[in-house]
Amino acid sequence: MQPSHHLVARAPGRVNLIGEHTDYNGGLVLPMAIDLETRIEFTPSTGRVVDLTLAATGERVLIDLDERPEPSSGRRGDWTDYVAGTAWAIEAAGGRARGFIGELSGDLPIGQGLSSSAALELAGAWALSGGEPPLVDRMAVVRACQRAENEFVGVPCGILDQFAVAFGVRDAALLLDCRSLDHRVIALPRDAAILIAESGVTRELRGSGYKARRHECEAATAVLGTIDPSVRSLRDATSELLDAARDRLGDTLFRRARHVITENERVVATAQALETGDLAAAGWALLASHASLRDDFEVSVPELDRLVEATAAVPGVHGARLTGGGFGGAVIVLADGAAAETVAAGIRAGYRTPAGVAPAVRRVRASDGAGLASAPGSDA
Repeated sequence: MQPSHHLVARAPGRVNLIGEHTDYNGGLVLPMAIDLETRIEFTPSTGRVVDLTLAATGERVLIDLDERPEPSSGRRGDWTDYVAGTAWAIEAAGGRARGFIGELSGDLPIGQGLSSSAALELAGAWALSGGEPPLVDRMAVVRACQRAENEFVGVPCGILDQFAVAFGVRDAALLLDCRSLDHRVIALPRDAAILIAESGVTRELRGSGYKARRHECEAATAVLGTIDPSVRSLRDATSELLDAARDRLGDTLFRRARHVITENERVVATAQALETGDLAAAGWALLASHASLRDDFEVSVPELDRLVEATAAVPGVHGARLTGGGFGGAVIVLADGAAAETVAAGIRAGYRTPAGVAPAVRRVRASDGAGLASAPGSDA
């Protein structure tokens, strides 16, 4: 690669403050992009081949865009699917994917519920477009990247991850209505700190109960719809309707639906608490969210439960909960900004991963969304 042609596509990870498993139910979420990211340093090529090297291992892959890989035949079952799938989805949306020579790197942990997959999709979208906007607007790119993950990679995720990675705003979270796609910026209190503590249990949605939970939500919606035809998703259901349908739903579907309904309420409460600077109220909502994810939605694991319990006991912590789809990954912590370092030390002292070591704990800050960055030493 010639330095004068270097471009860097960057895409942040995201942490979801609250609103878990509500996105594919047409509900509310409150994510923020974070200052850990995936980067593709690349030179656009005139051909139709992606030549991409993984900086951490030296692994090199070639993706021939003229082979027009389809989900049924082009899937490899590894990280390259996120790039190939994004190329497929961009072209399906009317865009044009270009070849490039590049190197993939970054500091975003994989398998911790911080949307490393969506970050790779968004960074890939910018690289595949030669540094130009991939499609007509950011929401079109979000939809294409979501489609890549749904149909090419095979994970039936909602729009939360791709949206947060694309639309991130520095020093703020985003309150998103996943049905209408209306969203507004929620400024984070200056005296608050957001920390991420890794449980040491890697998550993998393709092999987890994620699909089962989505099917259970659809089944619960169908039952509720027989009572109230206006219910098209769990977003439309109320606690009163849920109670009336308890016998028809059975215990499992009742609890799955109860989580989604109450989680939407907690998202609203958390956004209001952050806007008024009420960290105690926001922290309570995070703890209540984790309890619901553990007991009603059953996507936690013992390590996450222990980490949340240990974290909540540290002075200066207002609340904590698992973040991401569950089944492993990381815990998000809301703490006093002035106590961030001592909180991190307290978490490390109070929890051990399955490997018997202290957890990785880092403070993260809200970041701008995906796009181009200048490469060091280049004149791009």
